Amino acid sequence: MTLPARELLESTHQFPCQFVFKAVGRAEGDFTAVVVASVREALGQEFDPPYETRETPAGRHIAVTITPWVETCDEVLLVYTRIREVPGLVMLL
Repeated sequence: MTLPARELLESTHQFPCQFVFKAVGRAEGDFTAVVVASVREALGQEFDPPYETRETPAGRHIAVTITPWVETCDEVLLVYTRIREVPGLVMLL
């Protein structure tokens, strides 16, 4: 997985803004909770950011879409870094 380039982020987003992260992982254990907590901690928030989940038809994987408010592209890059460390992660968009 590659982090988005700072130049690309700055050219396609007006910061501060709401940013969409999508993490897909194994639907086992506490994958969703760990992803959401990773975003909350990376942004230094005391509350969970808005998020939605969707399981695959077979139930083996789950997609977590998180839409926090970010102040800078550095925060976006930090969130990507934190989510990449979550056990069970299969894909990060």
